[in-house]
Amino acid sequence: MTILEKIQQIPLGYSEAAYEGKKYGLSRTDFNGGKSIKVFAEELGGKDFISFNYYLTSGEHQLKPCEMPTEKVQHFLFNFQLLTVS
Repeated sequence: MTILEKIQQIPLGYSEAAYEGKKYGLSRTDFNGGKSIKVFAEELGGKDFISFNYYLTSGEHQLKPCEMPTEKVQHFLFNFQLLTVS
């Protein structure tokens, strides 16, 4: 499964997810007709967060983490479990 396919599994709007034994508030917002995607996950009751943008351009797709390593974002995407959808 690709990174884009994992991102597309995140519902638009707010939902909750489990990651590494902790619960996260997870939000996905699409812009520009779905050509740019913003994802933000915040540990509920904790300090951890995941934040990134994903851009679908004509030449390539780009994952742009916000002030964190790409590996952290990728690990989250391939290991979180969706709990609830609002």
